[in-house]
This record gives sequence, structure tokens and C-alpha cells, in this order.
Amino acid sequence: MHTDTERCVRAVRSKDARFDGWFFTAVLTTRIYCRPSCPAVPPKAENMTFYPSAAACQQAGFRACKRCRPDTTPGSPAWNTRADSVARAMRLIGDGVVDREGVPGLAARLGYSTRQIERQLLAELGAGPLALARAQRAQTARLLIETTTLPMADIAFAAGFSSVRTFNETVREVFALPPGELRARAARSPRTAASPSPGVTVLRLPYRAPLEPGNLFGHLAATAVPGVEEWRDGAYRRTLALPYGHGIVSLAPRPDHIACRLFLTDLRDLTIAISRCRWLLDLDADPVAVDDQLRADPHLAPLVDKAPGRRVPRTVDAAEFAVRAVLGQQVSTAAARTHAARLVTAHGTPVDDPEGGLTHLFPAPGALAALDPETLALPRSRRTTLTRLVAALAEGSLLLDPGSDWDRARAVLGELPGFGPWTTEVIAMRALGDPDAFLPTDLGIRRAAGALDLPSTPAALTARAAAWRPWRSYAVQYLWATDDHPINHLPT
Repeated sequence: MHTDTERCVRAVRSKDARFDGWFFTAVLTTRIYCRPSCPAVPPKAENMTFYPSAAACQQAGFRACKRCRPDTTPGSPAWNTRADSVARAMRLIGDGVVDREGVPGLAARLGYSTRQIERQLLAELGAGPLALARAQRAQTARLLIETTTLPMADIAFAAGFSSVRTFNETVREVFALPPGELRARAARSPRTAASPSPGVTVLRLPYRAPLEPGNLFGHLAATAVPGVEEWRDGAYRRTLALPYGHGIVSLAPRPDHIACRLFLTDLRDLTIAISRCRWLLDLDADPVAVDDQLRADPHLAPLVDKAPGRRVPRTVDAAEFAVRAVLGQQVSTAAARTHAARLVTAHGTPVDDPEGGLTHLFPAPGALAALDPETLALPRSRRTTLTRLVAALAEGSLLLDPGSDWDRARAVLGELPGFGPWTTEVIAMRALGDPDAFLPTDLGIRRAAGALDLPSTPAALTARAAAWRPWRSYAVQYLWATDDHPINHLPT
């Protein structure tokens, strides 16, 4: 969108928040970059230039606006909806791959050379992988500066910087303030919440309005695995397995943000934890675009108008969700939770929850690879399905991560015994994040179709749903909402 100058200027002059994250406005006279909804007086059109990412603005020598804080805007929805190499690279960078494995590691995961990845990112985003990772480190540093009392040296290394000097130079360049002044300004701001206890980071996760929390948190709470997830005091809580340690997150819906409390055993995991929480709640979606498309169908329009802004509840660990999808085949939600809880108790890693309630990390594929299928209280065919899935995940023949190729993952899943269209598509929708996954054989979808006078046979419904593309995953959420099931309501 940043190449459409006239449209961008109109968005800036109207201060339209719907475009936050889609592009960034750089002001040539002040050398400051802003989000489109910045409350400051809009500059003259001839003094504006537009970039597709905050990293591109920073690389061009612009610094972040202190009023609208463009570095904290929701990410561009393009990286969630696209399945090409650039979108996959962006999802992997957001998951911290460049910081952990470098650009060669990013390229290897995508199956391209380092030079090809750098060329593609520069062409699409105006910044290479190192610049994009640097922008992410700067934002992590800002969060730690403003929300903790950690010494600056600890923050520098926790955010991924190689030295305190580099950390200081980057913060000054990106935010036009030294780290100490950033902390002092945050202390004077009523919007900044102090950490309630050592080791806990408190922050606000922004999103594009509207957001309907009912199905989002209702689904997560209703399917929560005891010991790994829980709903407590109006918040969804769960354990997180992270590269450098583990964490516990609490997420609660608020009118204009998601309140997030993170307990991490290693602060180097902060960026990755935030990225996975945003992914879990689908916070980078563009609900206006989704709802406009679905509202064009007269059968869906009343559902959209009743509760606009539904998101797709996802997962913080794609392999975990794949295992849980198999455990949930042809059984009730309660039975699926029971099966998963037994697996967690037997094979999960114990953790300490400072607030009590959570006890384990969900077992990784490597921990499940050696399990005895005879110990599982499942039909023999489903035991085979589970063990073959775990083996494929453990040996790497099945890749389910932010950079996965959706079509290839579907093909590999389809070759495993016991994987039909429903299991494959629900993994594509909730684990891989494909916004166009569809479940025409799902019982809840077929019931909703009958109630709305839509075709009820899978083939006819799939043909009818072609008009909902590329947002069929969101159409599934609206169709599921016609049923009075706990997944559709916030827990009381």
C-alpha cells in the first residue's frame, strides 16, 4: 500500500487507525516517522514519504515519533494472510530466528540462499533481515526499559544486543532519546504499568478494532488442558516452552488492548513470547477487511453485524496443537482435555507457577517419540495416528512452524494414517494460521449451514463458500457462533 501515495495521504489526513501497520509515514522535514493515526497535525503532502515497515524507516534515517509510538503498532496483516517466501520470512523473524540462527539459518529454513532472501525482503519491505531483526530488538529493549527496573546492561543482552554500546546507540537512533530518559518518561506516564513483582513483565498488546473476545477466549478456556492452561480471574493463563527457558503468560481482554503479564525464566525470550501471544490471539488480523468481505453474503451479514471482529483462536505451539487435534478426533471437548491432561502428566516437563494453578509444559515431540502406545486409552487406529504424527514431527519430515509452507504441510499431513480433511484443515487454520482453511465436514458447521439455509453437503457448501475467500477461517468462527457452546462465550 505504501506505493499508493494518494491513498496514504488521505489515510494520514483522516487519522484512520485501520491503516496502522499497513504503512508508515516519514516526514522529510523533521526526520520523524509516524503511524497513520498519529494525533499530531498532519504534515504537508510534499513533505511525506511512505515506507512498508518501521525497519525501513529506521534504515532510511528516520526516528520514531514520541506521540504515536509507531514501533508499537499491530503488525501488518499481510504477513498472516500471505504464504509466499517473504511472508514466511517475516513470521520467522518475528519468532526470533535471525537472533538465534542468523540470516543463514533463516535462509536454510526457507530453502533459499542468503542473497535471495535479502533481495526479496529489500524489494518488498525496504529493509533486509538484519534491519528487521534490529527493529524488533529495539522494541524489546523499549518494553524492558519502560516496564521493568532491570539494569540497562541486563536489558541490552536480554533484548539481543551484542554489547551495551550497540544497545545505547540503537536506542538513541531509533527513539531519539537515551535509555535513561526513556525510563524517566515512562515513569511519568499514567499508561505505563509497573511490574507487580520481580520477574514479571506487564505490557499492553494492541490490536485493530473491533475485537470480539467471546469466541477467542471462550475457545481457549473451554478446551484448556489442565496443568498447561487455565482461566482465572478474567484471564487466560498458560505455560510457554521457549528457546532459552520457559514462561507463564496471563492474557485478559480490555476495550482497547489485551493486558499481558509475562513471567519468564530468561528475558531473552521476551520478543518470542510476545510474538507467540499475538499469534495465539490473532491480533494482527484486519477485522475490517474480513468483515466487509463476509458481510457481503446475506446469510452471514446478520452474524457479522451481531458481533463483528471475531478472530481465529490459534496456538503458541503448532506441534502441540497437532497432537491435541488427534486426541480430539471423534470425541467430546471434555474427553479431548482428559486425554491431553494424561499425556501432560506422564510426559510433560514440570514447572513452578508463582501464582499457582499451572504445573507442566506440554510435552515436545521428542519427549513423546518414545511413548508406549499401549498406555494410551485410545482406539488402536488413533494410537497409530498419534505415534506416526509424533515420529514425523520429531524427525523433521513434518514442519509446523511460523515459516512452514502451508500446501506442503497439508500434503505431508494427508499422507499420515488417520488424517482426513477435518484434522488437516483444523491444523492449517489454528496451528499454521491459514486464513482460508475451511471445515465443510465439521458437525457444527453443517448444523449452522442448515439453520442459515446454506447448502449442508460438504461439496455444495465448499462451492458456496468460494465467495468468502480468502477469509473462510473467519467464516468458520461466525458459523460456529450460531451454536450455544462454551467455546463461543467468555467464561463467567
